[in-house]
Amino acid sequence: MADEIDSDLLKLLQSVDTPTVCNAIEVAQGKRGFSQFTRGTMISSDPEGGAIVGYAKTAKIAALEPPTENNDIIKERRMNYYHYMSEVHGPTVVVIEDLDFPNCIGAYWGEINTKVHKGFGVSGALTNGVMRDLGDLAEDFPVVAGSIGPSHGFVHVREIDTPVNVFGMRVNPGNLIHADRHGAVVVPNEVIPILKDSIHKLFASERLILDPAEKTEFSFDDFKKAWEDFEKSRT
Repeated sequence: MADEIDSDLLKLLQSVDTPTVCNAIEVAQGKRGFSQFTRGTMISSDPEGGAIVGYAKTAKIAALEPPTENNDIIKERRMNYYHYMSEVHGPTVVVIEDLDFPNCIGAYWGEINTKVHKGFGVSGALTNGVMRDLGDLAEDFPVVAGSIGPSHGFVHVREIDTPVNVFGMRVNPGNLIHADRHGAVVVPNEVIPILKDSIHKLFASERLILDPAEKTEFSFDDFKKAWEDFEKSRT
């Protein structure tokens, strides 16, 4: 896992939304077709808050049925999970796959877990599972989840530090994640060094369309000229 990220890039990523990052990845790659983002509608605990940005720490949980393993094994894995999550170096996002999906019932993210993970220094959480305690979650610890529910069910940790899948997005430990109320995206390692410039290039190209469109008068001819300029800027 890359433990460090350029401070200017981190601030920039925290200031933009996830659709912007998806578009900037295309700018960086010079083509469409990037697909490492979530599918479907997710729910943010703080839709007006900033983006969650950080390197992924991963785990898998389940809650529909009680665990079948020995209780000592379950307890040991739970402590191993928290020890793993406590070792934070740089911006970190917890990414949890609920193996019960799409029938998730156990809210892993609530008041206690958000405050524990925030205390460890984690920036936020992403899951295809359930969150609860919406009025009591840790402040400045956004959770982007698949649903909201009242109970934790039989929730228990199944795996730690393994590849996970959240709403069709495969995440490996150490991947750079950007998430907000729109969902989430994995930033490819190869574009990270040029991502800052790609975001600024994206902004500049979008103004070629937006500036004319926001004027009082905007005709089809104005649009056609603006679109031609826009297309040229992206090639």
